[in-house]
Parts: sequence; structure tokens; C-alpha cells
Amino acid sequence: MRVRGLVQGVFYRASTCDRARELGLVGWVRNRADGSVELEAEGPAERIEQLVAWCRSGPPGARVSGVDVEWLAEAHGVTARDTVSSSGGGGPGGEAPGERDFRVRR
Repeated sequence: MRVRGLVQGVFYRASTCDRARELGLVGWVRNRADGSVELEAEGPAERIEQLVAWCRSGPPGARVSGVDVEWLAEAHGVTARDTVSSSGGGGPGGEAPGERDFRVRR
């Protein structure tokens, strides 16, 4: 998923991690050089839908102008991934497929 707007410098990544963990999701979130935030979340579809809905507004101070979502089937559930992400397996930090947490990536 990619989130555009005023989403950097407003605790968007940390707040996304908190919300994803509350929902029992795993994955990662990071800032992109273009000012957007990119994330990949894995878990039950209804919980990912809740995270997507939250991402459309984000934390106080964020001004979201758009959210792009791509749904992919995964072995452990459903994954929503940024439509322009080129990572092929594992997150951009190179974590092993067995790691089960939601993390901030740089």
C-alpha cells in the first residue's frame, strides 16, 4: 500500500505500526523518497480492510491525499502491498519469511 499527502514528520509510521499490531497484523512500513509512506501488511482480509480505512485518515496531523492498495494472496493470509513495490519476498529490510511482527523500516 502507498499513502500520499502530508504523511511524513507526523508520526504516520509509528502510528501505523501501533494500529497494525492492535489488529494483529504483521508487515512493515517505511518512508519513501517522494514523500509518501509505503507499507505491506499480512493477515485476515477484514483486518487489513480496517487498516486501509485507518490509513485513509492516519494519525492527527496527517493530511492523506490518496491511498493505493494492491491485494495479493499469501500463505499466511492476505497481503496488501504497495502497487509500485519491487520487493520480491520478505520486506525491504530482508527479514526472513518466518518473522511475525509489524516493523518500521528505513
